[in-house]
Amino acid sequence: MPTTTAAQRREQAKRDYNAFLAGCPTRELLSRLTDKWVALVIPALADGPRRHGELAHRIAGVSQKMLTQTLRALERDGLVTRTVTPSVPVRVDYELTPLGHELFPVMLAIKDWAESHMDRVFEARAQFDARP
Repeated sequence: MPTTTAAQRREQAKRDYNAFLAGCPTRELLSRLTDKWVALVIPALADGPRRHGELAHRIAGVSQKMLTQTLRALERDGLVTRTVTPSVPVRVDYELTPLGHELFPVMLAIKDWAESHMDRVFEARAQFDARP
């Protein structure tokens, strides 16, 4: 059996991932990335490291529990790093990783699209709801 190089294995993996297939692991990632809190946390971290409280203040409506769960999930996926600085009190900062920075333009585009097209969505909803 011939050995394969790391580059060949990466190429094969690209061919193997297909989100349209039920068992594809990219579905789990897509599910995470389409979460509303993820869509807000990624752009909120784009300017640099932020503390939990700064993020909670910037993202109106997110509970402490949901923000913590979202940050942990993003850290697990390699999109965010968590840095603990020993002090009194302990300082914890969250920051996008290089992978997170690659994702940022996509998430920003979706956020911007939603903000700039909301009026049209409201119109479509009103038309739909007015149908007999």
